[in-house]
Amino acid sequence: MYALKSQDQGTITLSQQDYLPILIESFLIDRRSQGLSPDTIEFYTKKLQYFQKYCERQALTQISQLTSDFIRKYLLELSETHNPGGMHACFRPLRTMLYWIEEEEIMPTGWKNPIRRVKAPKLPTDPIEPVQIEEIHQLLKTCQSNYAGARDKAMMLGLLDTGARAKEFLDINLEDVDMATGAVMIRQGKGRKPRMVFLGRKTIRAIRGYLRYRHDNYPALWVSTRGERMTYAALRCLLRRRAEKIGMKSIPTPHDFRRAFALVMLRNGVDIFALQKLMGHSDLQILRRYLAQTDQDIHTAHMRGSPVDSNL
Repeated sequence: MYALKSQDQGTITLSQQDYLPILIESFLIDRRSQGLSPDTIEFYTKKLQYFQKYCERQALTQISQLTSDFIRKYLLELSETHNPGGMHACFRPLRTMLYWIEEEEIMPTGWKNPIRRVKAPKLPTDPIEPVQIEEIHQLLKTCQSNYAGARDKAMMLGLLDTGARAKEFLDINLEDVDMATGAVMIRQGKGRKPRMVFLGRKTIRAIRGYLRYRHDNYPALWVSTRGERMTYAALRCLLRRRAEKIGMKSIPTPHDFRRAFALVMLRNGVDIFALQKLMGHSDLQILRRYLAQTDQDIHTAHMRGSPVDSNL
């Protein structure tokens, strides 16, 4: 028997250590103490609050009341309002917290982690369609020779050339870009891991063209017409505005450019391990849906590598 310490709430008595809201808060304190990014903490917080509200509706307040069947029923309810990706996103923080409770030995001897018997929601294996290169050509044609046009052109080319996540891309500062080599330092990648991405010659020229319109000392690379760092909402807005001009039925997202980067790099023969590093993925499994190839891709690969045609 022991008491659980919490920075915010002082000492938690034995009768309280099983209380779900307290354990959620203690888990979040642990995550913050490990230096996880604010975005990750916000993600954990929102998803666990969603689970807590479900528990409240079912009159469940103690972790000891939690069973594998209860978690499965929670997932079934999620399936009514969430797609498979959304369900999986809700499942992951809950699994992480329950494993943390197990590892910290917070529960009394004999407690069994109920999530060990619950399978994670299946993610779809269908190919994720990127924005098409021809569509990007059409989007670029809408960019006029003014500040917004030069900036939007440079941003779209930069998104495609770096394959960076939207937040990483918008956080780039002028000092992070080597205009001579095209190297770009991503200082705060996922998991706060820095990495290098790169720009090609055409993208560098477009960025230089955009910077000629800049007459400010703002450190950000991407700046709005009001002189502020571009936000995610502003980036989505410019893509929607450009797409509407050419009558695109599906408005591309910044992540669609990241998917296009992955698939085009693969088709151009880039080594998959190098691609993993460029995209900032922790393992190759995460690349699977990005790189779901078409029959034509597989046919081309066979023509290029046929052991009969190349050796006999």
